[in-house]
Amino acid sequence: MGETRRLQIKGKTYDLGQRTWLMGVVNVTPDSFYDGGLYFEPARAIEHALKLIADGADIIDVGGESSRPGAGPVPAREERRRILPVIEVIRERKDVLISVDTTKAEVAEAAIAEGAHIINDISAGRFDPDLLPLVSRTGAGFVLMHMKGTPRSMQSLASYEDVVAEVKSFLAARLDAAREAGVRAAGLICDPGIGFAKKLEHNLALINNLEALAGLGRPVLVGISRKSFIGKILDAEPEDRLEGTIAAAVVSALKGAAILRVHDVAEVRRALAVAESIVHQGTGGPAREGQRKPYVH
Repeated sequence: MGETRRLQIKGKTYDLGQRTWLMGVVNVTPDSFYDGGLYFEPARAIEHALKLIADGADIIDVGGESSRPGAGPVPAREERRRILPVIEVIRERKDVLISVDTTKAEVAEAAIAEGAHIINDISAGRFDPDLLPLVSRTGAGFVLMHMKGTPRSMQSLASYEDVVAEVKSFLAARLDAAREAGVRAAGLICDPGIGFAKKLEHNLALINNLEALAGLGRPVLVGISRKSFIGKILDAEPEDRLEGTIAAAVVSALKGAAILRVHDVAEVRRALAVAESIVHQGTGGPAREGQRKPYVH
C-alpha cells in the first residue's frame, strides 16, 4: 500500500485502504464562518462530536480558534479551556482519532496529554517554533497546511503564477522542515489550504490537481466543506452549500484526497459510499456502510 494511504501516529499504523477518511469538524468557537457559536458551550460541542462519530467520522477535529478570513488570535489559555473538555470525553471512544486545530505548542501539548492524536496546524509549523519539536517528542500526527500570511491578512495575498506548483513547493519545504525537526515522515499529512489566501480559480485548480500533491508521498487532506468558493459558484450562503460540498468532496476523493474535513459527515459519507463502490467495483472496494473505522496495526 502506498505511503499516501498509511499513517503512523503515536506508535500505531493506520491503513486507509481504498476509501477516503472523513474528519468531522467541531468548532468550539463563537465566530467560525459556518457554525460559529452553535457548539461554543462544552456540552453542546461534546454532543455534536458524538453525533459525528455515530455518523461515521474517522477523525474528530476540535478547534478553539476560528481561522475564517479576518479572524484574530485567541489566547492559548482560552483555547485550552474551550477544547480540553471535548477531548476528555471523546478520547474514551477507541474507534475514532482526535485532531486538534491549533497553531500553538502550548495548546497542542495540553491536547496531546489529554488524548489527542493529531495536530492540525494551518501555519504548517511556522507560527510557533516550539510546535514541530513537540510533535517530534510525542509522536503525534501533524497536518501541514498551505496559507500565505495569517487568517487576518491572507485574502489580500491571493496571487499566484502557478498555484499548484507554488502550493506543492511550499508543502515540500514544510515536509522537509518537519523532518529536520525530528518529526517522523510517516505521521505527516499535507493540506493545500482550500480557501486560505486563494481565489475561486485557485481553489478549483488545486482540487482538480490533487494528484500532483499526492506526489509528495504523504496523505492529502482537503477541507472543502461549505466554503466560499462553493458559495461563489452557487450564489449561496454557507447554510445552503451542502450539495456543493458533496460534489466537491466526491471530486476531491476521486482526484486523490485521502482525508476530507467536513461538517456534514453523514451526507458526505453516503455520497462517497456510492462513488467509491462504482470506482472500485470488482477490486475489493472500499469499506461499506457500518465499516468506516480506521484500520489499525
